[in-house]
Amino acid sequence: MSTIPELFGAAVRRRRERMKLSQEDFADKAGIHRTYVSSVELGKVQISIVIAHKIAQALGVPQSKLWQEVERKLAAGA
Repeated sequence: MSTIPELFGAAVRRRRERMKLSQEDFADKAGIHRTYVSSVELGKVQISIVIAHKIAQALGVPQSKLWQEVERKLAAGA
């Protein structure tokens, strides 16, 4: 079973890739460091609500959309 940070990171990666953004371009857009984006996408860090907000803004979605993806995966037993 995946952890919540892993599921959140996977949701971020899917959306970033759909936008055809590199991690570096996405990091610039979100105002965070590229290596931190990598850590988020791999589920290696537990992010703050402020970082979650920056990520959601850079992806052009409300945070709730990202969390809904996490909740769906958790409900499915991911």
